[in-house]
Amino acid sequence: MTIKELFAKRANLWENAKDFLNTHQDENGLMSAEDAATYDKMEADIQDYTAQIERMERQGQIDAQMSAWNGSPLIGAPGAGTRQPEARTGIASDNYAEDYNCYLRGRALVHNVMSEGVDANGGYLVPTEFENQIVTAMDENNVVRGMANVIRTTAERKIPVAASHVVANWTAENAAYTESNPTFDQKTLDAFKLTALAKVSIELLQDSAFNLQTYLAGEFGRAFGIAEETAFCVGTGTGQPTGIFGANGGTVGVTAAAINKITADELISLIYALKKPYRRNAQWLMNDSTVSEIRKLKDPTTGSFLWQPSMQLGQPDKLLGYSLQTSAYAPAIAAGALAVAFGDFHNYWIADRMGRTIQRLNELYSTNGQVGFICTERVDAKVILPEGIQLLKMKAS
Repeated sequence: MTIKELFAKRANLWENAKDFLNTHQDENGLMSAEDAATYDKMEADIQDYTAQIERMERQGQIDAQMSAWNGSPLIGAPGAGTRQPEARTGIASDNYAEDYNCYLRGRALVHNVMSEGVDANGGYLVPTEFENQIVTAMDENNVVRGMANVIRTTAERKIPVAASHVVANWTAENAAYTESNPTFDQKTLDAFKLTALAKVSIELLQDSAFNLQTYLAGEFGRAFGIAEETAFCVGTGTGQPTGIFGANGGTVGVTAAAINKITADELISLIYALKKPYRRNAQWLMNDSTVSEIRKLKDPTTGSFLWQPSMQLGQPDKLLGYSLQTSAYAPAIAAGALAVAFGDFHNYWIADRMGRTIQRLNELYSTNGQVGFICTERVDAKVILPEGIQLLKMKAS
């Protein structure tokens, strides 16, 4: 089935689900247990179509990356002063990549260039292409990283933030000027250490058909993606990044009237709790279970459903006209929970410190016929301008 067919089937199923909900609710908006089960099954099918669409979109992106031209253009006729591709150096070079593969498999180095990527902890910086594979795998498992402002740092990064601004005043002729005293705050992005350890049998390492780099990149990327997104959503800031859904994350713009229910009016209020300049690039972020509840809400004015499935390839679903992203690690609806975030997530900064490293452990697991690999990264993240991300908080009790 093509992705276009999936879009069409999902859209058709959503229309059927809306019609079913409209025709099987009583005057109190309730359904029988049998009808509710039928509707839940339709909703689950919609979610399955959505997941399959996302998988096929990622597959298309990876295919495009794999087939992309990486060389330099030819200038002039063949053999007559053609321009040669610039040689890659350091950890981006082919020699480093070849030696790195030898290092992972425990073989003798061919070019002896590994010193260019040595790490103070005894590991080696991964080659550029290997790093890109890890980051791609992380992006597939990490929604927030794709929404945020990602920077690379070599040391602690201090970011000045205006806490108050200059104020203009109407001034009479020859009257004294009114002074303004703008103040500045400072946000610091440090680096917290994230590690993952994988063990591989010696037999697999000796098998040249086994693509070790692809395996490690996929496994470490998946593990880092899950750990990162958990911290990016609900991290405490102690020993890990500071999450969006936390006391030091976004600003609470709306408090729900109930402990287990969100109304359409509250979502609309959350939109306008965000200042207009931030709304230009605003998105929703919430748990899948929260979306499941919101899908059943209708606009109080028009009576149309608030949630609208995407009809175009590469376009996210919409809620009240704004794209909607979901994360399994965002808080679910519960008493006192920060259940919904709405804002410009470029105000959430992720700082990657240097590159990722892998260290090979030759002896630790040798009695089991295995070799260990430790992958390490250092990263920090936090909301830089809390007013740029508004949160909806459920009633405490």
